[in-house]
Amino acid sequence: MPDPVLVVVAHGSRDPRHAATVHALVERVRSLRPGLRVETGFLDFNVPSVPGVLESLAARGVRDVVALPLLLTRAFHAKADIPAVLREAPSRLRITQAEVLGPSPLLMRALERRLYEAGLSPADKASTGVVLASAGSTDPEAGAVIADIAREWRHTGWCAVRPAFASAVTPGGIPRTEDAVRALRALGCARVAVAPYVLAPGFLPDRIARGAAGADVLADVLGPAPEVARVVLRRYDAARTPALRAVGA
Repeated sequence: MPDPVLVVVAHGSRDPRHAATVHALVERVRSLRPGLRVETGFLDFNVPSVPGVLESLAARGVRDVVALPLLLTRAFHAKADIPAVLREAPSRLRITQAEVLGPSPLLMRALERRLYEAGLSPADKASTGVVLASAGSTDPEAGAVIADIAREWRHTGWCAVRPAFASAVTPGGIPRTEDAVRALRALGCARVAVAPYVLAPGFLPDRIARGAAGADVLADVLGPAPEVARVVLRRYDAARTPALRAVGA
C-alpha cells in the first residue's frame, strides 16, 4: 500500500515572497524523504487552492491523504478554516489532519540558527535579550503557547526572552515587538535580538521588522530551515500511522 500523500496546507498571501518560501520548504521536505508524494495547497490568495489539490488527487485515484497545516500554533485556521475545507473534499479521499508544527524543540533550534546567521554567536547568549516575535492571534491558546516557548527558551542561556505579537491584538498581555525591544533594553541586556517566529515573509512579518528597528539584530523568518522540514515530516509520520491502521495496514 502506498504511503498517504502529504498535502501541505499553507495560508497564502498577496506577497509573492510567501508562496516562494512555502515552495522552498516543500522542496526541502521532498529532499529529506525521496519517494514521498508531497503537494502544496493554499487557503487563500495563491494557487493551487486546497480544494483544487484534493480534487486533483481524487481524480488520479489517490485514496489516503495527510493534510498538514503549515502553521506554528493551533489558532483559528487550524481549528476552523482547515477542517471546514477538508470536510468539503471528495468523499473517496480518506483525510487525516496532522497537528500544527509548533511547539517543537526543532523549531527552537531553527530560531537559534536564524539568529546566528544574522550575526550572533553562542558566546553572545548570556548578554543578549531575545524578542520572540509572532504574527499574533486572538486565540488565547496561541498566545499561551508563544509565552510558554519564550519561558522555555530563556532557560537555554539567553539573558532574557520576551514574547511579542506583530498585531495590535495582544491577548494575555503579550506586547508588540517594539515594546518588547524597549523592555529588554530597560532590563539591561547588552544587546537585543528579534527572532521572528513566523514561517514566511508577508504583511505581519514586515511589521515585526519595523518593530525591530530599535534592536541590534533581526533574524530572518524560519522559512525552509532544515529543522522546519524535519518537523513537517515528524507531524506527517505521527498522523499517517492511525490513517494506515484505519485501512488495515
